Amino acid sequence: MKFLQQVIARASRLNARVAFSEAADPRVLEAAQRLEREGVATPVLVLDPAAKHGHAAASATGLECVDPSADPRVEVLADLLVTVRAKHGLTRDEAMRFARDPLTFAAFLVRSGDVDASVAGAVRVTADVIRSALWVIGPAKGVRTVSSAFYVCVPPFRGSEEEVLTYTDCAVVPQPTAEQLADIAIAAADARRRIVGDEPRVAFLSYSTKHSGGEGGTIALVSEALRLVRQREPQLACDGELQGDAALIAAVGDRKAPGSPVAGRANVLVFPSLDAGNIAYKLTERLAHASAIGPILQGLAKPVSDISRGADADAIFHIAAVTALQAEPAEPR
Repeated sequence: MKFLQQVIARASRLNARVAFSEAADPRVLEAAQRLEREGVATPVLVLDPAAKHGHAAASATGLECVDPSADPRVEVLADLLVTVRAKHGLTRDEAMRFARDPLTFAAFLVRSGDVDASVAGAVRVTADVIRSALWVIGPAKGVRTVSSAFYVCVPPFRGSEEEVLTYTDCAVVPQPTAEQLADIAIAAADARRRIVGDEPRVAFLSYSTKHSGGEGGTIALVSEALRLVRQREPQLACDGELQGDAALIAAVGDRKAPGSPVAGRANVLVFPSLDAGNIAYKLTERLAHASAIGPILQGLAKPVSDISRGADADAIFHIAAVTALQAEPAEPR
């Protein structure tokens, strides 16, 4: 698959350090060792004080290991948590408990610059991963909504080459508001530049093209989101509302949305709801024999990825490489 080959090659040039907070899981250890062996990234294993049985296996890999239960930085992290969660009544004892949690500590390593990115979710649920990232890292400047994207590698359909389409949001925000949809689109465009390396062309999808289906509902939602994006990011190529065929097929786009900057050429598909996005990417996988990489979290100030609990070592390896491309610095060190 050309896209994944390109991702691995570009990630290898960055020499990013990637934290793994589920070091007791054999899949994670296998993926981390492969990252090190192939020179794609430098893994940092964050040990779980509650899973001492896994420490020996992690240590045996020869990879860098960090134990939050014995690390003096937990005090700094606890102070940070008390500060950011003060209005929610987080006590110092509770903050220390969270600080020793490998998931939260890995996010702190990202925040402090000790590592460039973090990958989790093989064991922990999405809510835990996002909570720790929001508490410790926070959203990117100008973005209030953390969302996700899948990078869907599809067979040639408007040329002779395989293409990579961004599907967003397919895993996090169930019923986005117009403001959230705008955040999702902007975050997806920024992430695509880093991960795919091309210029995003954003299509806000609906059951209607340019009000052909009337007014209200998702048409109004998408139209308002488009207005907000154009206001915030006037240089970003985007349009809506567009039906799927108008967004992807030039002949249809020319008929339904003449003069559109993205119709027929879209590579970022913004869905009006989680239902639509999740259904679409799974159908694309099965019917088009496509490969979907993700979900990749977007909209955070620094990169954290939430992998599926059903992911195998190969999927964890590839998502870690993709996540490394979201890290700063964006240029090789």
